[in-house]
Amino acid sequence: MSLPSPAQPLPGVGVGLRAPHYRQFIEQRPRAAWLEVHTENYLDQAGWDWHVLQQLRRDYPISLHGVGLGLGSARGYSGLHLERVRALVERVEPVLVSEHLCWGAVGDRQLNDLLPLTLDQAALDLLCARVDRVQDTLKRQLLLENVSTYVRFHDDAMSEAQFMAALAARTGCALLLDINNLYVNQCNHGEDALAALAAIRPGMVGEMHLAGHLVTPQAVIDHHGDTVAEPVWRLYEAALQRFGAVPTLIEWDTDIPELSVLLGEAGKAEALHRRHAAPAPAPAAAPCAAVAAQAQAPAEQAALAASQQVFAGALFDARQTPAALALCKGEHKEHRYALYRGNLGATWSKTLGAAYPVIQMLVGEEFFGGLAQAYGHAHPSDSGDLNRFGAHFGAFLRAFPHVADLPYLPDMAALEWTLHRAHYAPSAEGVTAQQMAALTPAQIESARLQLHPACTLLASDWATVALWQAHQPGSGVAFPAELAAPSHGLVTRPRWKTQVLPLSAASHAALSVLAAGGELGAALDAAFELDDDYDFAANLRQWIDFALIVRIDA
Repeated sequence: MSLPSPAQPLPGVGVGLRAPHYRQFIEQRPRAAWLEVHTENYLDQAGWDWHVLQQLRRDYPISLHGVGLGLGSARGYSGLHLERVRALVERVEPVLVSEHLCWGAVGDRQLNDLLPLTLDQAALDLLCARVDRVQDTLKRQLLLENVSTYVRFHDDAMSEAQFMAALAARTGCALLLDINNLYVNQCNHGEDALAALAAIRPGMVGEMHLAGHLVTPQAVIDHHGDTVAEPVWRLYEAALQRFGAVPTLIEWDTDIPELSVLLGEAGKAEALHRRHAAPAPAPAAAPCAAVAAQAQAPAEQAALAASQQVFAGALFDARQTPAALALCKGEHKEHRYALYRGNLGATWSKTLGAAYPVIQMLVGEEFFGGLAQAYGHAHPSDSGDLNRFGAHFGAFLRAFPHVADLPYLPDMAALEWTLHRAHYAPSAEGVTAQQMAALTPAQIESARLQLHPACTLLASDWATVALWQAHQPGSGVAFPAELAAPSHGLVTRPRWKTQVLPLSAASHAALSVLAAGGELGAALDAAFELDDDYDFAANLRQWIDFALIVRIDA
């Protein structure tokens, strides 16, 4: 398969762009050779994250690094997710596009983790077919990253490096060599990281990653939450000697430090990188025996799917753990398999906590953690995009008997989910007071006013809006004295920050008519029907101040 080579970023060291550093990059444009972003955070192509990316891509080469395709998933691979990635690649025009050598789904369950592949011919054949499909869809070369693992399998028939080399040779993809992951796997499985480097031909590696790890008694964990360890720096030097000065990234995803710390790590890598100014040439070599394509035996593919089903099943049901452990080999496999179960639960808790912070405060962190586990089992993630996980939380709470004495929680969940999704809504400019003032009385009566795409109206039988406000820092709003009191509000996003705007019943009625496409005259009739003293002028000023109206059809 022949693919156009992507334009390479300037030789040098990049850093991962993370939300805590957005402002500094926008305002200061600190020196970095290039920036990497996680693909799934930008799939909606809207909202603040998208705006920041659009600003920075003018000055920095951008790499899209995906975590959600799960290319090795025998059953559950999502073509829809690939189409969303394709649309993003077309818009961003990144210099590099990468994914992980892993699996992450069974059927309609997305596990949202980088799960370890069985390193055998069936998995290699599957990965080759998937990589070919992705490269055909994206019309460009894909880079595949080796992942850190906590278990290996009895059915492994080759080393990870041999697997990667064969994959690159058969598909024409490039390799994203994560040096920290090589070291982690060396510690966890007794694998020789230098031998892994030797098994991969120069010219196959298109990028390298460096990150920190956590050492525990039973396993070394790739947590991306610390500086690069000294043994990893030494391994990086060996990789530079073999593969040359390919683009290198400093990754830091947890306990994110000040930007100066991240850039300091990039500076260390840059000093080593400069000693190898050009990529090492690829030596002529005969392809290894594993490269030759083999016909996929249905039984082998079925066995791969079955083993993944067993592995995933025990993540949800501890009673199935013995069957999953029977697939694995090596020391401490009970503890190390449990790390994957812990990852699943932690992902549920972290993701729901980010979307529902007020509910977490209302019920307490410990109880919320239990809610997250119960929700994850009842409504497993069905998308590689974790920003969509939690959509059914309100309905879940409504039926969950252990929160029956907190009947306002489902309405709070509806409010918080609306806020969460408003963050990713398209942007639009609000109309001005001058534009409204230019309407004649007749035009005002018949005008249809389009609301901002981020706007969603809320109505509750409970004091949900005031309760939400009471949990916002500096709001000055007290906890409602009476919770069984109807409330109305509007989620909006003026100037990128999502907000909840309290509304009177009359204002809610008027905006509901407009949101349904009705005329302004009918909206005012609905408001005055509830409140004879409805102040249209004051409400119109509020609509303009909060950019609620983005178009006038007069």
